[in-house]
Parts: sequence; structure tokens; C-alpha cells
Amino acid sequence: MPSGTVGRLLLRGLLAGLIAGLVAFVFAYTVGEGPVSDSIAQEQAHSAPAGHHDHGGGAAAGTGDAAAHEHEAADAGGEEEELVSRDLQSTAGLATGVLVYGVAVGGIAALAFCFALGRVGRFGPRATAALVAGAAFVTVYFVPFLKYPANPPAVGNPDTIGKRTALFFLMIALSVLIGVAAVILGKRLAPRLGTWNATVAAGLGYAVVMAVLAFVLPPNDDAIPDGFPAALLWDFRLASIGLQVVLWTGFALLFGTLADRALAPAAPAAERAPVAAPAV
Repeated sequence: MPSGTVGRLLLRGLLAGLIAGLVAFVFAYTVGEGPVSDSIAQEQAHSAPAGHHDHGGGAAAGTGDAAAHEHEAADAGGEEEELVSRDLQSTAGLATGVLVYGVAVGGIAALAFCFALGRVGRFGPRATAALVAGAAFVTVYFVPFLKYPANPPAVGNPDTIGKRTALFFLMIALSVLIGVAAVILGKRLAPRLGTWNATVAAGLGYAVVMAVLAFVLPPNDDAIPDGFPAALLWDFRLASIGLQVVLWTGFALLFGTLADRALAPAAPAAERAPVAAPAV
């Protein structure tokens, strides 16, 4: 694929990621912020007897561990002001995080699309965009989520955030590498097994290897606190998954349309080539 075409597709991927991120922000604010606020209220209720409240703040559900922040606490010595207000975190902070994330993954997915187009089967731009987005959702988010699911702000020891972050990104890296290996395996098996059987075999191989890695990697040491509502935890994790589904679905639809329009003029140009008049 010419570098000029790659550049145009990359710009369209960034734009699609930005718009998909905006839609995902609306989802995160309307659906995800409720469980986050309820989780913070749970922590405040349990820490009230100690005379102060320190916790991890809410952010976009499913985009990683939230940044730590402080809330107001009254004690005998006076009143401590919060560094960043909860309202600012749930609006401007949330929007910034989701939009930056959307633009970043949009650019990376656009480059992956450029590599995959014409190499993973006889799919057009829209279908290839959908395949790339689906594969990214599974390998980058869903499979790592099964091993290290997202937890609300009130869950987790701040002292272990470095370890938990490293393990999560290690799981992502392994999932992507094994996913790429599965695609290569499927292409090599296709001439002998057929496209469908090769795809199934490669998918099963990916699932088996990732299951073994999930068993070998250390678990999350932060247990859910006793008394934390199971329904609230479930709602938070559903919102986390929903955010990613909205983001990747929006990207697939938007980028597929943009890529199809960017690549479509090549075919009509050949069809419009002048044809020599027959000799009389």
C-alpha cells in the first residue's frame, strides 16, 4: 500500500477514534459514573469513623486504574481541601482520558488495518475494519479483563497499583502477540484445512495458550472488601465492558465508512479509462 494512502487512512483512523471516543465518553458519563460515585460513597461510609477519606478517584470505566485524589475531611485540626473536585474528574477529566484513549487506539487500529487489508481474506474495507476492531477488542481488552477485571475506586490497595498495572499490560502484550501468531498460523493452515477450519483451529489455539498463561500469571492480590455490594461491582464491570464495546463498535463503523470512501476511487478510475474505438 502506498505511503500516501497509509497517511490518509491514518488520519481517518485518528478522526474515527476521536468521534468514537466522544460517543464512549457520553456512555461512560451516563452509565459508568453512577457505579463510580456509589463506590466512592461506599468507601467514605466505611472510612468515616477514621476521620478522613482517601481513595482512588473515578475515571473512565475500563481504561485502567483511576488516578488517586483526595476528598474533604474535617478533623479537630481543621479542614483539608480536595486537590481535584469530583465534578471536574467526572467531566473534563473523564472526557480527556477517553478522547485521548480513542485517538490513540484509532491510530494504531488504522495502521493494523493497512497491514491486514487484502492479507486476511478477500474482505472489503468495511469488513476488514470490523475484523480489526473485533480482534482489538478481544485481544487488547476482553481477554486481559477476564484475568484482571476492572475494579471500582474503593477496591484496591494503592501500594500495589504499580504491580497491578504491570501485570495488566503484560497480559495485554501477551494477548496481542499470541493473537498475531494465531493469525499467521491460520493463514498457513488455510491451504490444507480450508479457510473456515484453519480459522477455527487458530482461534482454539489462541484460547488454549491464553488460558494457560492466565493460569500461570500471578492473580490480583487485592481482594474485594467484605461487605462491598456484589451488585455494585457487577454494574461497574458491565459499564467497563460496555465502554469498550461502544468505543470499538463506533470505530469500526466510522473508520470502515471513511476507509471505504478513501479507497473506492481507485476502482472507478480504472473503469473510466478511455477505450479505443474499433477500426472500421
